[in-house]
Amino acid sequence: MRHVRQEGNLARNGINKRELDKWARNVVKETNKSLERAQRRNSPRVSAQLDATASAVLGGEVIGSSGYLARLLLWLDGSAKQTPSAYIDVAPFVEELQLEEEDPAILALQLEQHGLVEILRVMGGNKTHVHLTDPGRVAVRQLKDLQKDRAARIRHTMDALLRWLFDTASDQTPVDPALFLATPGSYFAGTEISGTELHQALAYLTEYGLVHHIDTAPATVAITPQGVSCALVGGSVQDHINQPRPGTTYNNYLPNAKGVIIGEQQHFTQNNTDGVDPTLFAQLAGYIGQVSTTLGMSDADRAELERVAQDLHTEATSENPEPGSLRRFATQLKDKLLEAGTTIAATMGVQMAEQALAALTQ
Repeated sequence: MRHVRQEGNLARNGINKRELDKWARNVVKETNKSLERAQRRNSPRVSAQLDATASAVLGGEVIGSSGYLARLLLWLDGSAKQTPSAYIDVAPFVEELQLEEEDPAILALQLEQHGLVEILRVMGGNKTHVHLTDPGRVAVRQLKDLQKDRAARIRHTMDALLRWLFDTASDQTPVDPALFLATPGSYFAGTEISGTELHQALAYLTEYGLVHHIDTAPATVAITPQGVSCALVGGSVQDHINQPRPGTTYNNYLPNAKGVIIGEQQHFTQNNTDGVDPTLFAQLAGYIGQVSTTLGMSDADRAELERVAQDLHTEATSENPEPGSLRRFATQLKDKLLEAGTTIAATMGVQMAEQALAALTQ
């Protein structure tokens, strides 16, 4: 893989089972609360302005050389402080990052297209010497402010990570997520995505069924069919999971509760008049079917867990699911998962059960 950071950096940010088990219990809940607080604190207009700034200044931060533009802009700002009135050569930036296939003149042109720099054009010059414009200096300030927006950082990490998984292993091949930290997409507003932010994004993507965690050493993840669909449609992960559902008709693409192979799914169409959306309950049942063999339970306990999961799946996919039965089966699964311990698989199941149960009270 090109442009890999130092091995020590990967080791420092690497993901193993012990780390995942340590943070998994609370990270999804804390992340959701943070995102909700950020949404309440910022109006849609402000969020739109931030997104527009990120798009214009970062060039997307995900695709090709655009992932380096924000870092280059900050690098130019640091160099300009040492020689305020001088034109600065972009070529050393490319050399420092060992970007053999990047053309410094193209990077300079990209920044100039956004009005962020002015290129020194002299007869026979290589057009890699630039000077920050006033909009460029404003953009630097906006980048530094954007770096502090935790919700925006996690949203970017989710989007970039899912796109990387799709590009790297869209056939659902398990991949070490730590490798993402060596890609251009692992930067937000010119700064590195941290291991903690990667953990939070993984938890969120797993919770919504876009990736599947595999309890190996080191831990690996695989993109799910839902994740592939999200990547193909484009847009953000938030756009995908916040899609409006029809009022009383639920058309869902859900995992088979007995399926052990990732991607084994079934379709069902359900019409009811009770206002109960069984999607989260059916997803919980399917998830249990996928991870039951990884929970370290006795054969008897695992058989009982799978029986309850099948009962929940049957109820959730019935013509008119009964809320009391959904609540009872989901609560039983949650209790059994809590008894199973604090592995990442069990913790994610508990989070899914809590989310499903909360949906009954809304």
